[in-house]
Amino acid sequence: MKRFLLSLAALVVCTATPAAAQGYQVVVNAANPITSIGKAELSSIFLKKSSRFPGGGAATPVDQVRSADARVAFSKTVHSRPVTAIAAYWQQQIFAGAEVPPPEKADDAEVISFVRANPGAIGYVSSGASLGSGVKAVTIK
Repeated sequence: MKRFLLSLAALVVCTATPAAAQGYQVVVNAANPITSIGKAELSSIFLKKSSRFPGGGAATPVDQVRSADARVAFSKTVHSRPVTAIAAYWQQQIFAGAEVPPPEKADDAEVISFVRANPGAIGYVSSGASLGSGVKAVTIK
């Protein structure tokens, strides 16, 4: 049943908007020692299959709302699935009593604020977002 629902959700066509084509940047708290992260590791953290950063520290992912261009681009490139497939994954996790999804923030500013306030936080914002102090971008390998 799980495979069927994931397959069905994956069939939904995701239409990229011009802003989504510009991409996103992954951000962490400035105190976090990581400077880069692999796509597989990043996906595992956001799907809560892993709760640690490479090298050890606890990771707390934060998503943007489903309609955010940055989330559409992030989901497509990091998870290799549309946002709808990730939403279906989380519904199954909740139904099974396994996990709950990361918190969702309304926009780049809220994600940046969350990451700044939480040393183990990791999120993503649009590629043109100004990060300010307390937050840094990391490279995706």
